Amino acid sequence: MASSGSDGGADTFQPRVPQLPQFSRAFEGIMHSGSADSSRATNGYGNGFFTPSYLSGSNYIQRLEDSHRAKHAQKEIQQQPGSGLPAGITTTALLANKTPAAHLGMTYDLIERAPAVEYDESVAPLPAKWNKDDKHGALEVLADGREVKYAAGRTSREADHETCAIRADHPMPWQAGIYYFEVTLLSRSPRRDETTVCIGFSGKNVPLTRPPGWEPDSWGYHGDDGDIYSGHNVGKAYEGASFGPQDTVGCGVNFRTREAFFTKNGKNFKTAFRDIKGVLYPTVGMKKPGEHIRVNFGQEPFVFSIDTMVKREQARIKAAISETSVERLVSPQMGETELIQQLVLQFLQHDGYVETARAFAEEIHDEKKALQIDPRTPVPGINIKDDEDAHHRQRIRRAILEGDIEKAVKYTYSYYPRVLEDNDDVYFKLRCRTFIEMVRKSAELGTQNTKKSNGHSVDEIPNKMDVDENGSTDKMEEDGLETQTEQDDLLAKTIEYGQKLQAEFKDDTRQQVKRTLIQVFSLLAYPNPLEVKEVAPLLDRKGRVAVAEELNSAILSSLGKSSRSALENLYGQTSVLLDYLREDGGPGSLITIQSIIDEVPKELPL
Repeated sequence: MASSGSDGGADTFQPRVPQLPQFSRAFEGIMHSGSADSSRATNGYGNGFFTPSYLSGSNYIQRLEDSHRAKHAQKEIQQQPGSGLPAGITTTALLANKTPAAHLGMTYDLIERAPAVEYDESVAPLPAKWNKDDKHGALEVLADGREVKYAAGRTSREADHETCAIRADHPMPWQAGIYYFEVTLLSRSPRRDETTVCIGFSGKNVPLTRPPGWEPDSWGYHGDDGDIYSGHNVGKAYEGASFGPQDTVGCGVNFRTREAFFTKNGKNFKTAFRDIKGVLYPTVGMKKPGEHIRVNFGQEPFVFSIDTMVKREQARIKAAISETSVERLVSPQMGETELIQQLVLQFLQHDGYVETARAFAEEIHDEKKALQIDPRTPVPGINIKDDEDAHHRQRIRRAILEGDIEKAVKYTYSYYPRVLEDNDDVYFKLRCRTFIEMVRKSAELGTQNTKKSNGHSVDEIPNKMDVDENGSTDKMEEDGLETQTEQDDLLAKTIEYGQKLQAEFKDDTRQQVKRTLIQVFSLLAYPNPLEVKEVAPLLDRKGRVAVAEELNSAILSSLGKSSRSALENLYGQTSVLLDYLREDGGPGSLITIQSIIDEVPKELPL
């Protein structure tokens, strides 16, 4: 598909790569250069966070990772000195006459509060270790919290009638869709029939003096007799048979089907339990001194190939999706290919890409004509009307995406005088983005300055450059001085603009406005905010896309048009539907929009 530079977005269309324009926040999550899974596939994330391999790339682990990152950032912020100071920008009289420094944040006194961080508390954490506060007193938790040993002695009567049990620190998360863990028996006893270890899961209120499976709301697989138990002390024979020292036993729950299964030494067995329900914790029990186990909640590779099982489950769901007909979704009815073409066409026209839409329509027409069996039958063309309003919106969008926010504001007032007056929130975000772009440009100039000097003094440059008749050395020094002066001037303008921004909204009572001002003003606290992980995202060019999209929506609404294209609505509705289907471990927990996108060929055949 060809695109024209007149659309203002031609650089976002890469040859032979089938991707939608990046100008809609609705598609931002799927427009990364690579698979989203690639950054989440590692187990070690620091600070105790880990990703079990079979959950990598899932919606649950993405939300959990984001929540963990936000909590960690919040903790760092709280530990920063002066984090409780009020937000603002000031210059003191003492510093007013000083020569501007070579980087941000030195000449000026900055009173700022680090950006507030919000995290999702609704995401259930993964079990990570055994709970020292939820165990029988005879058990000892060792090492990193993943080993348990029967340590304390008991009377013979207690040993005959009681089992010592322990639960994990967190319940198995239903949002994961499938959950799995493994337990390795470390005991050295040569007799397998002496093993009393039992493995399973139970509710929070199940007594810890009974093995998993013997009480209501608990399920277990027992090593001594190889039977499985569900809420009763009478078991059923299981094909896994008994297990003992040095065996690794796995326990998994498929929350979509409400079924549980067990594995032994990498071999999977038939379904052990059905109709699983409730908030359930991984649980182990044991009765004899010296028994010793270690659990793997996903911190390291599993013996059983749980990843393969999860992929098979995902394939079943994707197959069901593929078999679904789209003909009844629209009226008049049309096939899947035609529906997709119409959605893309409408999206291009809605967002102002008239020339690209016209080129795409011609391509569709030529394709239909080539496939026409009877050459005498005419193929109707698709008429893409020229739209002056679309060109206006595209010109505004292009200015924002290039970082020239003031030009975009000028165009907006010229073409749509009342839009910013009627949309104060959009106006505020444009003002803040202007400040951010000024900080970004100053930081980039500082980076260029650093690269030019490359950490070397003039004396370190070879002698022949000192006597270069062409004056190369002098020219380099002059360029550096010019860049330094330009950066200092821009920094002063940025401070002045920030003060005006603060004064304009100082009486605004909206919490979001206050938080945003704190965030953007905090950029000036760092010599180079582009290199500071806590604030660098504020300078990301993706922020331009979000502002452009909001302004475009406001303009469309002012014209009495839908603020979102049909493709955006479809994407949004699909996201909501998947969230609904993720409740209680439904099929949506095993599928993400990204996982479908990853299966689309990255390059089309010639």
